[in-house]
Amino acid sequence: MKKAGNESAASPRPGVVLFVSDVARVARFYEAVARMDISHADDEHVVLQGGGFELVVHRVHGGHEAAGAATGDVHVREDSACKLCLPVNSIAAARAAAASHGGFVKDGRHEWAGRGFRACDGHDPEGNVIQVREGTG
Repeated sequence: MKKAGNESAASPRPGVVLFVSDVARVARFYEAVARMDISHADDEHVVLQGGGFELVVHRVHGGHEAAGAATGDVHVREDSACKLCLPVNSIAAARAAAASHGGFVKDGRHEWAGRGFRACDGHDPEGNVIQVREGTG
């Protein structure tokens, strides 16, 4: 197994592609909550980068629109096979940013600590489950 940090300078960033109905709205959510920078945007996708990681918010095609995306009734996908974990400076600030951008981060009673960080779960505007993590120093 290759040790972390041995990547070539030409290696692409690690990342994930997230398929959504409302690309602009979901991209604004991740830009605000995780303080990521937009490196590319068009009608089909937005590429966000931060902390050596790339998040591609891509329009879903083929009638698989997120349930409730148009009405604001979010179905949280708690049984998803993947959870996006995002580093943040402050869980409280991420909670406020999530709320103002159509998502949610659970209250402080749901925070837990381990492995050098505090964490709390939530979801983006289309119900994709996320976890925000702040360092404990």
